[in-house]
Amino acid sequence: MAPQSDLWKLIADKIRPLVSDQTYATWFAPIKGVASEDGTLTLEVPSRFYYEWIDSHYRSLIVEKMKELADRELQLRYSVVFGEDGDGQTEVPVEARELVEMRPRFYDKGSKLNKRYRFDNFIEGPNNRLAKAAALSVAESPGQTSFNPLLVYGGVGLGKTHLLQAIGNLLLGEDRQHRVHYTTSEKFTLDFISSIQNNKTADFSARYRGVSVLLVDDIQFLQKKEQTQEQFFHTFNELYQQGKQIVLTTDRHPRELYGLKDRLVSRFQSGLIVDIQAPNLETRIAILQKKAEEDALDIPYEIVEFIATNVRQNIREMEGALIKLLAYSSLSHADITMDLARRALRETLGNSANYRVTIDEIIRVVSSITNIPEKKLISKGRKMEVAQARQIAMYLCREKAGASLENIGLHFGGRDHSTVIHACRTIERKMKESADFKRRVDGVRVKLAT
Repeated sequence: MAPQSDLWKLIADKIRPLVSDQTYATWFAPIKGVASEDGTLTLEVPSRFYYEWIDSHYRSLIVEKMKELADRELQLRYSVVFGEDGDGQTEVPVEARELVEMRPRFYDKGSKLNKRYRFDNFIEGPNNRLAKAAALSVAESPGQTSFNPLLVYGGVGLGKTHLLQAIGNLLLGEDRQHRVHYTTSEKFTLDFISSIQNNKTADFSARYRGVSVLLVDDIQFLQKKEQTQEQFFHTFNELYQQGKQIVLTTDRHPRELYGLKDRLVSRFQSGLIVDIQAPNLETRIAILQKKAEEDALDIPYEIVEFIATNVRQNIREMEGALIKLLAYSSLSHADITMDLARRALRETLGNSANYRVTIDEIIRVVSSITNIPEKKLISKGRKMEVAQARQIAMYLCREKAGASLENIGLHFGGRDHSTVIHACRTIERKMKESADFKRRVDGVRVKLAT
């Protein structure tokens, strides 16, 4: 029988004609055949998501081709590699009808931290730069800065939990002497109730007040829980007086947290409060590209930009849209194209996403209205009428297509982002100064909408 790695190559070659090119590139190309004990073929996949999807949708196909090529009965197993260095593996038999619980090494049972949340994979943008800088400062000198407590607030799915846990992971990575504990306000409440029921309030207090860094997520859920607030107030005071670091997150500014006692709100406001806003387009694109890179997914740039353009307020929703698109592509055995993306994500993105114009459409319409050939619009020509038409097109690419500065520049002869910014500002200024010019731009808008 061929070595495991060679056997998998033969199996993959058999599968390739049976699925679309995009499906193969996304789900099969990243798989590696690795050595295993006799009687088994072990396939190494890059993530749990890969395991679940392959096992659910392509198990029978893989087993069928394996039986065709192997000279004896084999058991198929997966090795799911967690972490960038691949040092943690969990083998899961493919025959199992229910998913086997995996205990990845990136979860720290003591601190309750997920080691995948790190500063180096947190995508920084103007929306979160201050929050990241403050979190990093706290992680480097816990309890030694004036940022105590540090409170990060912002909407759902914007990265608050990522930053909170990144602080703990950096501390544990540098010095295992730090006693770091991550919890949510809900878990704090449940632990407190349990301690009362079991007459273990002293143990509860010792556990939470014996840490050197306390990280509490979603503090807004303490609202209207008076006894829990009282317990948290005393825990907070004890840690603060000892110079221990406290970091909190919430979905809104502390002064908007109605149902919290004034003295608790006052404590929250005694340190540094920073917010995280919704990311801009470039940051959203970078987040999706990082997600695709971490999961070894091959996604066309225009599709990434399409998702990032239409999902603006929630990073988790944006990543969910990417996974839904991959699932849709795989189930329909179709390559990922813009048309497929629009159909697959209609429910997630809304019907308006189906009618979003493209950069090419804008260039074509501007060319038609201004009587300037498309080739001239994207060329290096500097004649005034050509340059102005080009600037209008760039402006509308930003406004109507929601394209990134980088992508617009690439479509217009490889210009850099500063040129696109200048074009957009120039058109905005001219529309304010001249009603006639504004009507010209509006005319292009109307044409794009028809």
